[in-house]
Amino acid sequence: MNSILDDHKGMAGMNEQQLREQLADFYHLVSYLGWTELIFNHISVALPGKEEAYLVNPMGLHYDEVTAENLLVVGVDGTLLRDSPYKPNPAGFALHGAIHEHRPDVGCVAHTHTTPISAITMKGFGIDHDSFYGAQLYGRVAYHTFEGITIYDDERARMLASLGEKHVLVLRNHGIAVCEADIPLTFFLLWTVQRAAEIQCAASSIPGPNTILPEEIKSKCAADAQRLKENASFATLLFDAMVRKMKRDRPEFA
Repeated sequence: MNSILDDHKGMAGMNEQQLREQLADFYHLVSYLGWTELIFNHISVALPGKEEAYLVNPMGLHYDEVTAENLLVVGVDGTLLRDSPYKPNPAGFALHGAIHEHRPDVGCVAHTHTTPISAITMKGFGIDHDSFYGAQLYGRVAYHTFEGITIYDDERARMLASLGEKHVLVLRNHGIAVCEADIPLTFFLLWTVQRAAEIQCAASSIPGPNTILPEEIKSKCAADAQRLKENASFATLLFDAMVRKMKRDRPEFA
């Protein structure tokens, strides 16, 4: 394996400033790719060595305005742990705080409401696994019934139970939450879910039946995707390449 692949250290090898910079890049990428929802939604990352604390965006800022410096440090109960002129959004802690508190394997959580994803959450059949990207998610997706805006503490346990040990949670009639060990892996997973949703929506607009993949092929694709995930350097290469492209196209993010 060459040196660029050996460069991946994961979150454990990063200090807080490096995490802040990488998380700000993630916010900017979501904006660059058109996945934002005005000032709403969140991407959070746990702070290694700081029990039950994570970084998240300030309430009231567009993703374009998020910087490494203005990211908030909050507790899993949504409490602001460091002074800031900004406040956290209470809709963030119910989902993000619950996952960070109870899933030690998770370092980063991202939540989006893009049109393809939100459209699929309206359907009773969920994410289709017969496309190239959907097959990679076979057996990896959990579902949670809509209970209203996620701002109530009592829903935390039910969302956790719905997620279980999986890394993709479809919030019925709402959106998606994905979580992984670090920021590049979470971006890679979010991109995979987004592409699966886009293709599913496009395919549903074309007359005629879909070609159904055999169960063994879907299982094989999911296993291969898991092996790619375990080579975390693959996700880092993808994330870093997209950050470089974004900064070339949007110099204000450089």
